[in-house]
Amino acid sequence: MPPTSREVRRPSAGRLGLLDAAAESNLELLNWADTACSDVLWALSRAADPDWTLRALVRLRETTGDDWAEIDGLIRSDTTFRGRLFGLLGASDALGDHLISHPESWRLLLDTAPLKSRDDLIAAMLATVDAVKVPGRRDDDLLYRAAVTGGAAIAQLRDGYRDLAMVLAARDLAELVENEPTLPFSVVGAHLADLADAALTAALSVAVATAFPDADPEGRLAVVAMGKCGARELNYVSDVDVIFVAEPADGPSARLAGEMMRIGSAAFFDVDAALRPEGKAGSLTRTLDSHVAYYKRWAKTWEFQALLKARPQTGDMQLGYDYLAALSPMVWEAAEREDFVQDVQEMRRRVEENIAPALRERELKLGRGGLRDVEFAVQLLQLVHGRTDETLRERSTVDALEALTTGGYVGREDGANFTASYEFLRRLEHRLQLRRMERTHLLPPPDHEEAWRWLARAAHVRPDGERDAAGVLRVDLKRHNSRVRRLHTKLFYRPLLDAIAGLDADAVSLTDDAIVARLGALGFHQPQHALAHLKAMADSSRRGRIQTILLPTLLEWLSETPNPDAGLLNYRKLSEDLRDVEWYLRVLRDESVVAQRLMTVLGSSTFVAELLARSPEVIRLYADGATGPKLTETSPREVYNGMLAAVSRAHHRDRAIAVARAMRRSEIARVASADILGMMTVPEVCAALSSVWGAALDAALVSEVATSVAERESSRSDYKPGAPARIAVIGMGRLGGHEIGYGSDADVLFVCVPNEGYDESDAVRWANLVADAVRKRLGAPSVDPGLEVDTGLRPEGRNGPVVRTLAAYRAYYQQWAQPWEVQALLRATHVAGDEDLSREFLHMVDEIRYPDGGVSAATVNELRRIKARVDSERLPRGADPATHTKLGRGGLSDVEWTVQLEQLRHASAVPSLQNTSTLESLDAIGAAELEPEGDVELLRDAWLTATRSRNALFLVRGKPIDQLPGPGAVLANVAYVAGWRGPALDFLEDYLRTTRRARAVVDRVFWGE
Repeated sequence: MPPTSREVRRPSAGRLGLLDAAAESNLELLNWADTACSDVLWALSRAADPDWTLRALVRLRETTGDDWAEIDGLIRSDTTFRGRLFGLLGASDALGDHLISHPESWRLLLDTAPLKSRDDLIAAMLATVDAVKVPGRRDDDLLYRAAVTGGAAIAQLRDGYRDLAMVLAARDLAELVENEPTLPFSVVGAHLADLADAALTAALSVAVATAFPDADPEGRLAVVAMGKCGARELNYVSDVDVIFVAEPADGPSARLAGEMMRIGSAAFFDVDAALRPEGKAGSLTRTLDSHVAYYKRWAKTWEFQALLKARPQTGDMQLGYDYLAALSPMVWEAAEREDFVQDVQEMRRRVEENIAPALRERELKLGRGGLRDVEFAVQLLQLVHGRTDETLRERSTVDALEALTTGGYVGREDGANFTASYEFLRRLEHRLQLRRMERTHLLPPPDHEEAWRWLARAAHVRPDGERDAAGVLRVDLKRHNSRVRRLHTKLFYRPLLDAIAGLDADAVSLTDDAIVARLGALGFHQPQHALAHLKAMADSSRRGRIQTILLPTLLEWLSETPNPDAGLLNYRKLSEDLRDVEWYLRVLRDESVVAQRLMTVLGSSTFVAELLARSPEVIRLYADGATGPKLTETSPREVYNGMLAAVSRAHHRDRAIAVARAMRRSEIARVASADILGMMTVPEVCAALSSVWGAALDAALVSEVATSVAERESSRSDYKPGAPARIAVIGMGRLGGHEIGYGSDADVLFVCVPNEGYDESDAVRWANLVADAVRKRLGAPSVDPGLEVDTGLRPEGRNGPVVRTLAAYRAYYQQWAQPWEVQALLRATHVAGDEDLSREFLHMVDEIRYPDGGVSAATVNELRRIKARVDSERLPRGADPATHTKLGRGGLSDVEWTVQLEQLRHASAVPSLQNTSTLESLDAIGAAELEPEGDVELLRDAWLTATRSRNALFLVRGKPIDQLPGPGAVLANVAYVAGWRGPALDFLEDYLRTTRRARAVVDRVFWGE
């Protein structure tokens, strides 16, 4: 047979992928620059880094001396040896350097026997330090005494470990170069775990000789492997997590354990005992009884989750097995713990938050769609269903997925796909670590093409005709990440709906009990009710089929909210109320951002859910527009003008009020939704709510005046045309400061001036009738949020007339105004009605609220007396003054009275203080240096914190409440709505700390202490 062109013509360095300028000379040096070496050169081109491999071979030739001729002959003739050597040198700089610096180790690559067993690995590692078994121990005890200690022992252990790791890596990488069998991922991980067992057994033998040089240890010490090592799915480079059990747990046992960790960390890998009870603050060794007592009383959910992978590793193996037997039953009861879901979610959230933002897209392990997502989900399913199904009690992720699939908890296709994704990601992790034998999970930077090319070749990714190997790898990685990101939907929620709806004959078949168990583990406190809701929605109708498609994803998003039970109920009610709204389900199906935001709102506030049922058009605003979320595109002025325009088109006052109510309802739903979703700041929320309150007042007043005038003119012909008076509505309190909250009343004053030709008494009488009608119609019982118009701040309080003329107000304030009435006028501003009249009123009261030279000392003392009385009399019985957002220490009242006292003292000299906003007044106080900037910031933080908390209380409870709840589910809900994404107790502590600091400023500035 004639020779092929590949055999006859030696491929060029360029065609081989050799870019190094010295490549040709290196080939000449190795005597491979002839056609007889074509197979060798083609094999070289398949190495992960051909240039590096060639340079390493030249170095190996120099260090092996006379052995090189034998090595060269094997490279030319033995494809297995060639594949192992080239694969190793091209993919692992660190192990290649080890081979070159230990030239005798090359013969290890010739071994054709199967990989060493665990026992053989232990024997090999013990032999590096000439260890012998400690006498008087059980046959299965792995306690030995080394003949070598100190630096020499560490060096010999390191070399022995690197030799054995090199053998595994060479076999693992041989497939890159030659047609060698692929080592399954599970085999590699298990062998690495066995090697870690062997390494720590040898380290323990050196520790025995170091800590007990003159006599053997008398106690018992078991080393329990945790994490990936415990699961026998270890990485090439990884921390090895351990827990020590000792009998007795005394000084000698702790010294032995500490020495083993020191030696193991110096020779092999970091040995970490942080998973022990109480973490790094806890004792290094504990007795078995002490471990049991801790886990019964103190352990958190994540500690039981960690025990899923516990495995006796070395030392006293029987004690290790006794440890497992004692603690394993507790592991399978963890899902029944009251705080199980919260602990699991908090642990996952903490992992994500610990990733630096710049590295999130490169994190192979901890990022979204990464390895931890798979492991976390599988472990959660194990904890949920492993209570009753012992077949799920597997340590490794792959074995657990297989058991979940076999048991019918995960679909067959899903199980296979996720196993494939997990193995793909783990394989990349191995290749990244092999290069320099470093513990890393970071993918190369996006623009580092050379690093991506190397990684693709090391992972045995090949070009596909359209893309090079690096391009194929990027596409594959994106596909696997996307698949893993859908993990919870696929593993948790899709089977629930398949089992309920019965639409897929091949779907997983879960019993109702299994569904209830899974829903409970996912955060539903009333899983039986949740199951009933799902069954009601996922029926056989067309809408039910759409819901069956939607619900798995919606359930996942609901499970991340503070109250998924209420969220699911709210979603069911909303879907029933909008049954005839044709676009509703289509929008949720086609615009995932709308669906996700809606679930967040529904799982946070039943109040908003009820508003959305009556104002469904707001749901469409959950989408994104050209400039961002549509929920924030509307300005307060646009809302104000729109309401007035709509009311003007109404032909009757009742219709006008109905229109105003409906528009206000929609606006509150919009603002509250944006608030919960974190799209609006506290000042923006207050300004929007104040604007819609003012618009409703203005619309009601315009409508009432028009209707009243028309009725007067039609009832008697002798009435003069037009309105008897001009009417203005002056905003007071929070309305005047544009600081309205969801549950705030509208504090107002009504002022009138008779029109020309009208008697003052008739004009005032008519204005009072109009004002009473406006208040009554706005405050009439309704399913919409209340519209209470409060005129209690008027002269003479509730005993005085509701409406006064401008002249009457002037006379009263100049002669009779009390200090508290002057203080109240600081918030007075125009909100509705005749703007010119409002302007006249405000100019008139400026002389009163901003007195020349400020208020007298007597007035200050009177205000302090009134404040003390308010604090003692108005705080509800049983309320906690530390957490009452309005009247509590450092709360809204404290901050506002302090700011208003500063205004009364200094506004005549500091014009910027002549405004109605608390925050703007604080800015002015700071700018004028009336108080230290630090104190101003403390007051501002307290006001914002208290306002945010008060608004969140209303959205959660659906009614005005000022008292923060104690620890529990309601506080967690309030914290979430307030934008807090950590533990609810941290939210409470932050509130207490913020208001406590503000109270110190109040004591100094307001009380003069």
